[in-house]
Amino acid sequence: VQLQASGGGLVQAGGSLRLSCANSGLTFSHYAMGWFRQPPGKEREFVTVISPSGTNTNYADSVKGRFTVSRGNAKNTVYLQMNSLKPEDTAVYFCAAALSYTTFGRQYDYWGQGTQVTVSS
Repeated sequence: VQLQASGGGLVQAGGSLRLSCANSGLTFSHYAMGWFRQPPGKEREFVTVISPSGTNTNYADSVKGRFTVSRGNAKNTVYLQMNSLKPEDTAVYFCAAALSYTTFGRQYDYWGQGTQVTVSS
C-alpha cells in the first residue's frame, strides 16, 4: 500500500493550494481518508476526514469554511482544496486511510509521506 501526497509549496497569505493524495494497493472505496498536519515544533493534528462514499465530511474548527476535502474513487485520489491560507496553516500535511470514519490519528491504518505547505505573511 502506498499513499502519495503532493501539491504542497510556498504561498502567500490569502492564497490557495490544492493537495492530492493518490493511493495504490488499497481498496480505496472501502476507506475513509483523512488529512492531518504537523506544524513546526508541534504535534500532529487532525484537519479533515471524508467517508468512503464521500457523503460525509468533518473538519477541524481552524479550517472550516476555508478547506474542502473531496475524493475521486475512480481515480483512487483524495484532494484537499485550501483557500484563504494563513501563516498558521504552515505545516507538513499528511494523508491517511482508515477503515473507520474517525478524527483520531491512531485509528488510521496507512499514512502518506507528507507534503510541506508554507504560508508567508
